[in-house]
Amino acid sequence: MHRITISIDDDLMEEIDKIIKQKNYQNRSEAIRDLTRTGIQNSSLSVEGNPPCVGALVYVYDHESRELSKRLTRTFHDQHNMTLASLHVHLDHGSCMEVSMLKGNTDEVERLAEQVITERGVRYGKLIMVPDNSTAHGEDGHHHAPSDEHE
Repeated sequence: MHRITISIDDDLMEEIDKIIKQKNYQNRSEAIRDLTRTGIQNSSLSVEGNPPCVGALVYVYDHESRELSKRLTRTFHDQHNMTLASLHVHLDHGSCMEVSMLKGNTDEVERLAEQVITERGVRYGKLIMVPDNSTAHGEDGHHHAPSDEHE
Protein backbone atom coordinates (compact mmCIF):
# COMPACT_ATOMS: atom_id res chain seq x y z
CA MET A 1 0.00 0.00 0.00
CA HIS A 2 1.21 3.49 -0.85
CA ARG A 3 0.94 6.48 1.40
CA ILE A 4 0.25 9.81 -0.34
CA THR A 5 -0.41 13.39 0.69
CA ILE A 6 -3.14 15.40 -1.03
CA SER A 7 -4.64 18.85 -0.52
CA ILE A 8 -8.44 19.12 -0.35
CA ASP A 9 -10.33 22.39 0.05
CA ASP A 10 -12.52 22.87 3.11
CA ASP A 11 -15.87 22.49 1.32
CA LEU A 12 -14.89 19.18 -0.28
CA MET A 13 -13.49 17.87 3.01
CA GLU A 14 -16.75 18.78 4.70
CA GLU A 15 -18.67 16.75 2.09
CA ILE A 16 -16.31 13.80 2.54
CA ASP A 17 -16.75 13.96 6.31
CA LYS A 18 -20.55 13.91 5.87
CA ILE A 19 -20.23 10.79 3.72
CA ILE A 20 -17.95 9.18 6.31
CA LYS A 21 -20.56 9.81 9.00
CA GLN A 22 -23.54 8.69 6.88
CA LYS A 23 -21.92 5.48 5.68
CA ASN A 24 -20.04 4.72 8.90
CA TYR A 25 -16.58 4.51 7.36
CA GLN A 26 -13.87 3.64 9.87
CA ASN A 27 -11.67 6.52 8.71
CA ARG A 28 -11.03 9.08 5.97
CA SER A 29 -8.58 6.83 4.15
CA GLU A 30 -11.16 4.08 3.67
CA ALA A 31 -13.77 6.58 2.46
CA ILE A 32 -11.39 8.22 0.00
CA ARG A 33 -10.27 4.79 -1.33
CA ASP A 34 -13.91 3.80 -1.85
CA LEU A 35 -14.84 7.10 -3.52
CA THR A 36 -11.75 6.83 -5.72
CA ARG A 37 -12.70 3.29 -6.83
CA THR A 38 -16.18 4.52 -7.75
CA GLY A 39 -14.73 7.43 -9.69
CA ILE A 40 -12.35 5.13 -11.55
CA GLN A 41 -15.17 2.76 -12.49
CA ASN A 42 -17.30 5.63 -13.78
CA SER A 43 -14.39 7.15 -15.68
CA SER A 44 -13.20 3.90 -17.22
CA LEU A 45 -16.47 3.47 -19.10
CA SER A 46 -16.04 6.85 -20.79
CA VAL A 47 -12.23 6.84 -21.15
CA GLU A 48 -11.79 3.36 -22.64
CA GLY A 49 -13.97 4.09 -25.65
CA ASN A 50 -16.60 1.40 -25.95
CA PRO A 51 -15.79 -1.30 -23.39
CA PRO A 52 -18.16 -4.12 -22.48
CA CYS A 53 -20.40 -3.35 -19.52
CA VAL A 54 -23.26 -4.67 -17.45
CA GLY A 55 -26.08 -2.26 -16.76
CA ALA A 56 -29.20 -1.98 -14.65
CA LEU A 57 -31.88 0.09 -16.33
CA VAL A 58 -34.54 1.21 -13.84
CA TYR A 59 -37.61 2.93 -15.17
CA VAL A 60 -41.13 3.80 -14.06
CA TYR A 61 -43.90 4.05 -16.60
CA ASP A 62 -47.62 4.64 -16.96
CA HIS A 63 -49.15 1.20 -17.41
CA GLU A 64 -52.18 2.71 -19.13
CA SER A 65 -50.21 4.76 -21.64
CA ARG A 66 -51.40 3.73 -25.09
CA GLU A 67 -49.43 0.81 -26.53
CA LEU A 68 -46.43 1.58 -24.28
CA SER A 69 -46.15 -1.96 -22.89
CA LYS A 70 -46.12 -3.35 -26.43
CA ARG A 71 -43.52 -0.82 -27.60
CA LEU A 72 -41.26 -1.59 -24.62
CA THR A 73 -41.60 -5.34 -25.16
CA ARG A 74 -40.78 -4.91 -28.86
CA THR A 75 -37.72 -2.79 -28.00
CA PHE A 76 -36.33 -5.45 -25.67
CA HIS A 77 -37.13 -8.27 -28.10
CA ASP A 78 -35.31 -6.39 -30.85
CA GLN A 79 -32.27 -6.24 -28.53
CA HIS A 80 -32.70 -9.68 -26.92
CA ASN A 81 -28.97 -10.39 -27.14
CA MET A 82 -28.32 -7.60 -24.60
CA THR A 83 -31.15 -8.36 -22.17
CA LEU A 84 -30.18 -10.71 -19.33
CA ALA A 85 -33.25 -10.43 -17.08
CA SER A 86 -36.11 -8.15 -16.10
CA LEU A 87 -38.07 -7.52 -12.94
CA HIS A 88 -41.57 -6.04 -13.19
CA VAL A 89 -43.25 -4.43 -10.16
CA HIS A 90 -46.75 -2.93 -9.92
CA LEU A 91 -46.39 0.29 -7.90
CA ASP A 92 -50.05 1.27 -7.96
CA HIS A 93 -53.08 0.95 -10.24
CA GLY A 94 -51.43 2.75 -13.15
CA SER A 95 -47.68 2.75 -12.50
CA CYS A 96 -45.15 0.00 -13.06
CA MET A 97 -41.43 -0.15 -12.35
CA GLU A 98 -39.09 -2.36 -14.31
CA VAL A 99 -35.47 -3.20 -13.75
CA SER A 100 -33.76 -4.63 -16.81
CA MET A 101 -30.30 -6.14 -16.59
CA LEU A 102 -28.35 -5.44 -19.76
CA LYS A 103 -25.00 -6.62 -21.08
CA GLY A 104 -23.10 -5.37 -24.11
CA ASN A 105 -20.77 -2.68 -25.32
CA THR A 106 -21.21 0.62 -23.50
CA ASP A 107 -22.63 2.52 -26.47
CA GLU A 108 -25.17 -0.23 -27.25
CA VAL A 109 -26.38 -0.38 -23.64
CA GLU A 110 -26.64 3.43 -23.46
CA ARG A 111 -28.53 3.54 -26.77
CA LEU A 112 -31.05 0.93 -25.61
CA ALA A 113 -31.52 2.73 -22.28
CA GLU A 114 -32.12 6.06 -24.01
CA GLN A 115 -34.63 4.43 -26.36
CA VAL A 116 -36.60 3.12 -23.37
CA ILE A 117 -36.31 6.24 -21.21
CA THR A 118 -37.47 8.56 -24.00
CA GLU A 119 -40.63 6.57 -24.79
CA ARG A 120 -43.82 8.57 -24.23
CA GLY A 121 -45.30 7.39 -20.92
CA VAL A 122 -41.97 6.57 -19.25
CA ARG A 123 -41.91 8.92 -16.25
CA TYR A 124 -38.47 8.19 -14.85
CA GLY A 125 -35.43 6.28 -16.00
CA LYS A 126 -31.87 5.76 -14.87
CA LEU A 127 -29.06 3.57 -16.15
CA ILE A 128 -26.32 2.31 -13.85
CA MET A 129 -23.34 0.76 -15.66
CA VAL A 130 -20.30 -1.09 -14.42
CA PRO A 131 -17.40 -2.47 -16.47
CA ASP A 132 -17.78 -6.09 -17.52
CA ASN A 133 -14.48 -7.85 -17.03
CA SER A 134 -15.97 -11.34 -17.24
CA THR A 135 -14.67 -14.03 -19.53
CA ALA A 136 -18.07 -14.31 -21.25
CA HIS A 137 -16.78 -12.18 -24.10
CA GLY A 138 -15.11 -13.76 -27.06
CA GLU A 139 -11.97 -12.46 -28.71
CA ASP A 140 -14.12 -10.14 -30.81
CA GLY A 141 -15.36 -8.40 -27.64
CA HIS A 142 -19.00 -9.38 -28.18
CA HIS A 143 -21.18 -11.26 -25.77
CA HIS A 144 -21.80 -14.84 -26.88
CA ALA A 145 -25.06 -15.93 -25.32
CA PRO A 146 -26.07 -19.57 -25.23
CA SER A 147 -28.80 -20.54 -27.65
CA ASP A 148 -32.32 -19.91 -26.43
CA GLU A 149 -33.96 -23.25 -27.10
CA HIS A 150 -36.96 -22.46 -24.91
CA GLU A 151 -38.16 -19.55 -27.06
